[in-house]
Amino acid sequence: MSALAVDPQSLSTPLPPLRPRLAWSDGLALGLEAMDHTHQAFVDLLAQVATADDEAVRTAWDALVEHTQGHFDQEDRWMRDTGFASGNCHATQHRVVLEVMREGAARGQVAMIRQMADELAAWFPTHAQTMDAALALHLRGVGYDPASGEVRLPQALPAGGITGCGSASCG
Repeated sequence: MSALAVDPQSLSTPLPPLRPRLAWSDGLALGLEAMDHTHQAFVDLLAQVATADDEAVRTAWDALVEHTQGHFDQEDRWMRDTGFASGNCHATQHRVVLEVMREGAARGQVAMIRQMADELAAWFPTHAQTMDAALALHLRGVGYDPASGEVRLPQALPAGGITGCGSASCG
């Protein structure tokens, strides 16, 4: 067989199943139940996108975008309630990521959605372990109850708005 010939048997060999690039693990847990629950749902929806066949990937992506809107709105509300300035880099990153995700939904191209899902799987652990970890620490420090919005230790609120992300990774 020449080097350019195609082996007919290779055409009938099934492709390996699609696998998610990110799975929930204890390493992603931040010890704030409301945040951890939302993050686990994000990871699960991202896995659904990664494992969806081409016919279902757009629907799975739309569900992920919808969840992410609520996820980011929730964290942004927690930041506003506890003294993060409206222009902090954590909230800005939320806006940018969601805008890119919506662009992917609008274009609806399967290959683009799959690439974006891969990029989110690479981005999310760092975001969670830096920006979200700092937010979780801050929320615990001010005694914030995510369910009620109550700040139990108002004396611990910052005197001025937190303008970075709250993480040591921000300059």
